[in-house]
Amino acid sequence: MSDKQVVVYGASGYTGRLVCEFLREYQVPFIAAGRNRQRIEEAMAKVPGIETADYDIVEVEHSVAALTDLFTGCQVICNTVGPFDYFGDAVVEAAANANCHYMDTTGEQAFMLEARDKHGDAYKANGKILAPSTAYMYTPLDIAASIVLEDQSVDAIEAGCIASGIPTYGSTQTIFSMFQAENLYLENNQLVPWEKGRGFEVAAPGKMMTQLAHPWGGGSLPLWLQQDHRVHSCRQLTAFTNRPMFEQLIELQKHYEDNLKQLPKEEQEKALSEIADGMQPGMPPRENKLVHRSTDFVHGIGSGVRRTCAIHTTVPYQLTGLVQAALAVYLLEEAPRKAGFVSSCQAAGHEYMLGAIKKFLPVQVDVY
Repeated sequence: MSDKQVVVYGASGYTGRLVCEFLREYQVPFIAAGRNRQRIEEAMAKVPGIETADYDIVEVEHSVAALTDLFTGCQVICNTVGPFDYFGDAVVEAAANANCHYMDTTGEQAFMLEARDKHGDAYKANGKILAPSTAYMYTPLDIAASIVLEDQSVDAIEAGCIASGIPTYGSTQTIFSMFQAENLYLENNQLVPWEKGRGFEVAAPGKMMTQLAHPWGGGSLPLWLQQDHRVHSCRQLTAFTNRPMFEQLIELQKHYEDNLKQLPKEEQEKALSEIADGMQPGMPPRENKLVHRSTDFVHGIGSGVRRTCAIHTTVPYQLTGLVQAALAVYLLEEAPRKAGFVSSCQAAGHEYMLGAIKKFLPVQVDVY
């Protein structure tokens, strides 16, 4: 049995490798785990400075029993194996069995709601966190929403993530799997579905041109804020600055609704996976800080108030590795502020999460 307290499950993937990179920056020992030892070894060899890291490589079967055995004795599980709707439940259950904190990178609402309803009480009873969406599309918005909600007269949230770059293979597979589920927003304390196959023009702070945005699964803020007495409504949209890619995405969602939705589930999944393979067949290159930037913004709305927080930073996928590692570091040292089904900011505080990003990346936070 390893003496390492953090497990990165899915370490051979693009995002998993980045989590390992930032755990190395924090000098935290970890287990790099996955289903294929050779792939993990190849991925670890590409992590900058990996020769100074303290880590073990473990090949593990993707089953509740095998994962429970691996996780037992550890404290924190960082899961990057998606689509989570297909593969996530076994990892959540295994982490609960092993009495570990759990975090992942998903924005798949159907998976998040299932995990909350099946396992949230067990995590809460054990003082552990079940924190999906610890990632770039979600954590900066979580921070921005926390800042906006410091004004107690705000009771509705509109949020947008605008990123440059190319989605990874895993992200592309995930967004197409999300076509099979309802994408939800919060309206008057009820989760209601977005219209399928439709984009929305968004005016993002600091951008000259409007951006074509999409619900992208609905996002995590509506689910976190559904449990927040201060908020009755929340909408979240996502955009990449590559407009043609988003136009294609919207057309493909229409294609799914018109031609694939009536097929048996297995045939749907096969067809969607093939489409995703055609759009993003492999691992994208490492991001460039001067090219790959992101803007996350939250508009807070009250009866007599408008308050906005915009967070401008860079290299979004690297930010995902950073926030996963930062939250793991916090949990190794401190009890979470709130246990159970929570966001990273609800667990560690938005001040801590923002401070962690500022340690490694250029960040500008505008509040007005």
